[in-house]
Amino acid sequence: MSGSPPATRPWFAEFVLLAAIWGSSFLFTRLAVVEFGALPTAGVRVAIASLFLLPLLLMRGHGRELRQHWKAVFLVGLLNSGLPFACFAFALLYLTTGLSAILNATVPLFGALVAWAWLKDRPDASRILGLVIGFAGVALLASDKAGVKAGPAGAAAGLLDTWGPALGIAACLLATLCYGISASYTKRYLGGLPSLVTATGSQIGATLGLALPTLFFWPARTPSLTAWLALLVVGVLCTGVAYVLYFRLIEAAGPARSLTVTFVVPVFALFYGSVFLSEAITPWMIGCGVIILLGTSLSTGLLRLWR
Repeated sequence: MSGSPPATRPWFAEFVLLAAIWGSSFLFTRLAVVEFGALPTAGVRVAIASLFLLPLLLMRGHGRELRQHWKAVFLVGLLNSGLPFACFAFALLYLTTGLSAILNATVPLFGALVAWAWLKDRPDASRILGLVIGFAGVALLASDKAGVKAGPAGAAAGLLDTWGPALGIAACLLATLCYGISASYTKRYLGGLPSLVTATGSQIGATLGLALPTLFFWPARTPSLTAWLALLVVGVLCTGVAYVLYFRLIEAAGPARSLTVTFVVPVFALFYGSVFLSEAITPWMIGCGVIILLGTSLSTGLLRLWR
């Protein structure tokens, strides 16, 4: 008697593909931001993603839902894309792609913290311990200079030369906090809305929110073809296609399993950074990354020490 295929078979390939794509976003953002600057990099990224996703939304007949919920969806876009993408773009001027990706793995950590404070999703003792362990890992990682690089070429001497790395780490954590807030906001106000509507509307909202800053800070020197191609890839592949994959993954594997994709992203980001940018991978970075992932697993309830 033939049994049904394993449950992991339908979604595992998409899970790995999504982690590989999101891991590459740090590499391509780094290639773009050194010429575009942080705000134009984020602004062009979400604009490209919007142009990619909008035809898909219209072909699926979801234009009416977007018009009905545009205010809430656009706000999510600022919190879930606009501000975080700008923060990570700035951080990549001073931090390696690997360190930025490890800090990005704290997204579920902040998600659990925000859900506790806002949605009254009170964690048990095991999850509280996870929060403590996770933030301890972040503190240890931030205390090391291995993932810090010199500022952008041609940067003016001043405060950013000294405080750029610290501000980069703070920007990464602000981005992950925004992700946590937007996740709780989406759960509370956008439940039941088709995922493609949320994905497309959020990119349009982020594009509108970043339009003026993008134009104001547009680089005086025309960016190279390499920088433009990097932004095209990060906009279409790492944002547009990745959103479609992510929501397909949620439907196939459930939100809890889908959440763990952020644990695999740093593996790919560290690999890409080492191979293509010659960035160093130190035992300290790996050790702190393991501590952060352990704390995140506990804080989200994916791993429990006791019941």
